Amino acid sequence: MQRRRLRIALLTLPALVASVLTVPAPVGADPAAPTATAGSGRSPLEVQESVRLVRIQLTGADMLDKVVAAGFDLEHGLRRVPSGIEGEAVVTAAQTAELQAMGVQILGDDEGFAWSEEADGGLQALRTQADQPHGHEATVRVVRADWFTTKGQGFLYVEARTTEGQQADPIVTMQLENDSGRRTSFGFARTMSRFVDSGQYMFHRNLFKLDARPNQIRVTSSTGGVATGDVSDWLEDAPPPLTENRGYKSDFVDGYRNPQQLYSRAKEIARQYPDIAEIVYLPNQTNGYQRKAQATIGGTGQSAVVVSSAAWGHEGGNDITVDFVERPEANLPLSVEVAGKAIRVLLAKDASAGVASTATEVAAALEAQSQGLIDRAHPYRTNAGTGIVAPTSGPVALTDSLDQKRVGAPEGEVPRGPVTIPVLRIGKHRDGRNPGVLIQAQDHAREWVPATTSLESAERLVHNYKTDKETKKIVEGTDVFFILSNNPDGANYSFYNFASQRRNMTNHCPDENADPARRNSWGVDLNRNYRVGSGHDGYSGASTSCVSDTYQGPAELSEPESKNIIWLVEKYSNIKFMMSVHSNGGQLFWQPGAYIADGRITTPRPPLGDEAFYWQSADRILSQVKAHRETVVTPENVGGSSDVLYSSAGNVREDLYHTYGIYAFGWEVGGSVYNPATGDWQGGSFQPVWEGDPNLVSGHAETMEYANGIMEMFRVAADWGKDKKDPTSKLVPGGGKYSKPVDVRFETNEPATIYYTTDGSRPTLQSPRYEATEFREPGEVFHVSETTTFHWFSVDAAGNIEQNYDPTKNDRRNNYRKATITIRTK
Repeated sequence: MQRRRLRIALLTLPALVASVLTVPAPVGADPAAPTATAGSGRSPLEVQESVRLVRIQLTGADMLDKVVAAGFDLEHGLRRVPSGIEGEAVVTAAQTAELQAMGVQILGDDEGFAWSEEADGGLQALRTQADQPHGHEATVRVVRADWFTTKGQGFLYVEARTTEGQQADPIVTMQLENDSGRRTSFGFARTMSRFVDSGQYMFHRNLFKLDARPNQIRVTSSTGGVATGDVSDWLEDAPPPLTENRGYKSDFVDGYRNPQQLYSRAKEIARQYPDIAEIVYLPNQTNGYQRKAQATIGGTGQSAVVVSSAAWGHEGGNDITVDFVERPEANLPLSVEVAGKAIRVLLAKDASAGVASTATEVAAALEAQSQGLIDRAHPYRTNAGTGIVAPTSGPVALTDSLDQKRVGAPEGEVPRGPVTIPVLRIGKHRDGRNPGVLIQAQDHAREWVPATTSLESAERLVHNYKTDKETKKIVEGTDVFFILSNNPDGANYSFYNFASQRRNMTNHCPDENADPARRNSWGVDLNRNYRVGSGHDGYSGASTSCVSDTYQGPAELSEPESKNIIWLVEKYSNIKFMMSVHSNGGQLFWQPGAYIADGRITTPRPPLGDEAFYWQSADRILSQVKAHRETVVTPENVGGSSDVLYSSAGNVREDLYHTYGIYAFGWEVGGSVYNPATGDWQGGSFQPVWEGDPNLVSGHAETMEYANGIMEMFRVAADWGKDKKDPTSKLVPGGGKYSKPVDVRFETNEPATIYYTTDGSRPTLQSPRYEATEFREPGEVFHVSETTTFHWFSVDAAGNIEQNYDPTKNDRRNNYRKATITIRTK
């Protein structure tokens, strides 16, 4: 009989290098735009303000939501602390003042941060069992207690829940105690911090630095609850890293790469290794590293006029000049003269020979009479344009402001037109038989390390294929798709114009935000432009403001870059895994990725089996990161992204998982690195210096360690593809006769989802699904107070069904699992 191997359908939300140059990281603030020349008539506000990275403190999640909704660019390195949330913001001087007006505390320029012993800091933690495990009467639960070491120092991360936590002001003080070894009593107490997000109690948690690993911890609530839990080892159960294999080659990338270099190297790899590599071209071209040429003429008051060319700057727009001309006579009409690319606006004169043209009138004349040279002309921002326009002192040149070259950036002309993005596909069998893995880097332009990390991983695959047996297994057992830069237009802008650019370069702004001083604020956040849990459906974490760094776009999938991802996974349906690589912060996360703030209603959480598979995969991936230089991504930074980071409405991971059943990870590379010399944790940055202290933050070290993790993800996918073994499950403590009510739960030998019934019917895929007690916790506990029969089956992450049971057919064998709990009370 053919074995049953199903991929369970997931809920879909309704509506719901050739020539390589090393580029040093930018130093200091972004350079301002070119200074206006004398007599140009340009407003000084056309010169974009410099930005800086500052440390901030917010009172809590509600303030975070308000700050993001206001369009502020918050760095990903958010940290929960007892007094609220600390993080980093990319801001101008004016925005700093605006944040302060909102109640945000500015802590200073970002120079790393320190976690005290009291500071905040999967299902692997299911080994943690409490005295009151998860029963109906428990008031305190130990969710997880994880021990890890880094740089020779030991740390313990603890999460616990109390039933009193949701109170506005709970009379709860979590006290953490630990033993110091076998047959020793519990010692000193530590206070835990209450974590509330969007008004909802999550849990209490803390990260503690300890001299020795405890075996158990005890958590006590001031309301009377007590729970004891075993301590687990974090990042200890993983295969040996590939880098330990004899002859294994690594360290191929020696500096940052712009999109042209990334794509050139991808094509060269395909030419060099045609037996295992090829290029797939995405069908939707980007909008291009290009802009209309512009000028703001006449200051910023009611007489100011913003002018934009019809042609792209590099296609003639930059050659246009506009001159507002006063003539000596009286009673003259407003008119426009065009000679080549020179536009003269002959201003109207009244009866006393005074200039009489308003900004609104001049704008209309330019659009109507410029012989197609001017596409848009309008008053400045929200002005009514009622002011009388003053003559200019000479012709004002329009510019697309893309002629600036950043110090240290690669030389050579940047392609200006639309870009066709190449996908580097690596695999011995590229015919759909093997599980596909999509690696997508640089959705956000300023994030340079994800691109080098992804390229390093591709280099390792092709260079080690013939000499390393583990790499050979990957190449012959998976089908890998690399998008080395999914945002080439924005990335070029980050390299050559504005290092802090996050979005693409598509300008959807109406006139009020379309003047050239706004040029660093245009574009769509590509990771807010997808269809599931989107801002358009009311989820938090995306903005409707076209000048916000989390602008979701005018519609779902409005951008060619996001359309391309959907095209790719639909064309290559064997893609079962995806990693969206970002920086920085060190988080590894998955679904749920978004929530509706009112009530914190998340997108559907993965089934318990999928959640367990994510945690198991994370343990393997992050263990390989640690193997490079002991960088530890801590447990608090792993899990559903809306639980460990914030709500990201319309992110790509949500769409791929819920729509296509793809295990979709998000990764913020560049996690904090512990410095034993200072006792501090040094945070990452978007463009860290490439070479630096190998034990601290540097682009090179991050590239190598996180490439380790991507390689392990390939091994996870290869193992998944070879998995043909059924899972097993049991009911604990199991069927039998009991003299009083009993608590029972399901256990599985591997990550698996359980479907069950208690009414005597046969279980199907429509039966109740065994759920977690709470997010980040193990399965629920059934309090059985009367005789009950359980029927169930389990399905593992690869779709194998226990005992080869077919839940889609009424098989008379009924080879599902069965157990009866008989309660005989006196």
